[in-house]
Amino acid sequence: MAILANILNFSLIGSTIIAATPILYAALGGVFSERSGVLNIGLEGIMLISAFSAVVGSYFTQSAWLGVLCGIASGLLISVIHAYMCINLRADQAIVGMGINILALGLPNFLLLKIWGKQGLSPLVPSIPSLHIPIIADLPYIGPSLGQLNPMVYLVLILVPVSWFILFRTRFGLRLRSVGENPRAAETVGINVYLMRWYAVLICGVYTSLGGAFLSIALLSQFSNGMTAGRGFIGLAAMIFGRWNPVGALLACLLFGFAQALQASVQAAGVNIPSQFLLTLPYVATILALVVGYAGRASAPAFDGKPYEKA
Repeated sequence: MAILANILNFSLIGSTIIAATPILYAALGGVFSERSGVLNIGLEGIMLISAFSAVVGSYFTQSAWLGVLCGIASGLLISVIHAYMCINLRADQAIVGMGINILALGLPNFLLLKIWGKQGLSPLVPSIPSLHIPIIADLPYIGPSLGQLNPMVYLVLILVPVSWFILFRTRFGLRLRSVGENPRAAETVGINVYLMRWYAVLICGVYTSLGGAFLSIALLSQFSNGMTAGRGFIGLAAMIFGRWNPVGALLACLLFGFAQALQASVQAAGVNIPSQFLLTLPYVATILALVVGYAGRASAPAFDGKPYEKA
């Protein structure tokens, strides 16, 4: 019982939310993109390039927040390429996404060598400190875990209801969803299908970039090659498991975050379980979520992944 108490403590709540944060950024971005009908499996690559760009920006400006802006700028650049190829040129969306992921595996390592003369790891850079919120921190039991988190953690939690409101309670959201369900019908009532899809892909780029920047200059203070460790793909799984809904994505990301936080808590408690097995928990949870998501008849937008040509 003592070991169980060491594992399942209130600090696990904060660790779960922190672990879920970069995944949730990617999942929210994926919701916007795929609700408009554009499949985006390049979330992993966008996160990785943005994480690197954020470190570069923070290093040269000595400002972590300017580093975040650099990360967003790089994510938007990749998203512009993705949008142009998938929307205007009507290229295969899965292949374009995989191309982005492959590019992200090699480009940061090459630039690390050019900028700092070494591969694999950047120097330490200014990072975003945690934010102390007295009202939350003073709550009994959970206060210490939830009252002193990074500002980017609080930001993503705010973005969940904001994203839900935009998608389901605004004219913009209605139009965006309509081009993902039936773009031909949307065009007949005067909606610019290409423009709405461009908006969605760029919003996805901003959200996903924030997830990458969080990893490199909020959770850590440096870039390491491959540091996203599949979080972009897990974000895709969370989006599917959450039924392409921001609130559902939040719940799914908390599940994955809990799996990641649990393996760290078990290791810290000294439980005699092979570390290799514990490290697989987040990825096993991803596979189970995908199985449950499809078994539960999760229905994607009707034109998700299908190029559209104007009449």
